Amino acid sequence: MYLDEDLEAAVASGAVSAEAADALRAHVAARHQMPLGDEEHFRLITGFNDIFVTIAAVMILFAMAAIGPVFTPDLNGPPPFSGVLVAGAAWTMAEFFTRKRRMALPSIVLLLAFVGGVMEALLGFMVMAFDGQDPGERFGAVLVAGAALITAGAAWVHWRRFMVPITVAAGAAAVAATVIALVLAGIGPENVNSERMLMPLVFIAGLAIFAFAMRWDMSDRTRQTRRADVAFWLHLLAAPMIAHPLFHWLGVTQGQAIGIGAALGVLAVYVALGLVALAVDRRALLVSALAYVLAALTWLFDRFGAVELNVALTALVIGSALLTLSAFWTPIRRSMVGMLPGNMRVMLPDTNLAIA
Repeated sequence: MYLDEDLEAAVASGAVSAEAADALRAHVAARHQMPLGDEEHFRLITGFNDIFVTIAAVMILFAMAAIGPVFTPDLNGPPPFSGVLVAGAAWTMAEFFTRKRRMALPSIVLLLAFVGGVMEALLGFMVMAFDGQDPGERFGAVLVAGAALITAGAAWVHWRRFMVPITVAAGAAAVAATVIALVLAGIGPENVNSERMLMPLVFIAGLAIFAFAMRWDMSDRTRQTRRADVAFWLHLLAAPMIAHPLFHWLGVTQGQAIGIGAALGVLAVYVALGLVALAVDRRALLVSALAYVLAALTWLFDRFGAVELNVALTALVIGSALLTLSAFWTPIRRSMVGMLPGNMRVMLPDTNLAIA
């Protein structure tokens, strides 16, 4: 078993020619009757050793987090030394398991632990600096923004050292948190209403991250390099930030029964997200919005008399639709993208279409 990254390394070392590598990729795509890009590959587990190493790494990280509070037993807030120890342990283990062994799952866990440890350490030291005094909501938001910005910088340093694809998404999340916190500090957290302010900010941040993901996707339309993996994680981050505000505005997240208009609106939004997912060849939008459309469709079946079978009918309809879409993803996408103008098609992942 090998990965496309291994094939690229073999070409770079001269073990195989670039023509042979391209021929092999074309053969695999033809055998699966689907372009390689449509498979949406990303590295997660290359063998059971990934799981074994991850379990051991998590145990060590847990131990570091548990040791940290010993240094600040009276601190009422995030223990900063837990963050320091976790981040340090994560970086140290990454030097071997990420930089040398290139293990996928441990690399993801260690990156998340490093970024989370840095953020926890910064917040903890800020709490220590104020010695239990309240800095005020506005200044507190500024401090959180500063911590998020430094965390984004730490993610950038980690990316330069280890080049783990999810690192860019982690840094983008930290930058988004920085911007949102600064905006909230500017208007005053006490004046924030999630309906009127926070949700629009999250939605705008999600769109910005989606555009950033598309920039990575456009640089590798055939999805044969690490850039496609970076785009995958960015899309995975952007999808819930886009979907949740949309369905929140439709009333699905309010914990109350929705009306027929809202339920139909949910279905319409899901179809629109599905068209976008087809165009950009990323399924993250469909997955992120799945819970909301399930809730809406369950309510519709219940509203129109299928009380006892509403959940079963919802699962059957949505499951059948998603399986059908998966089975015919490539021809549907090829037909859809083929109707778009040529200047738009050249910005989308390859569908084996002749670009005008």
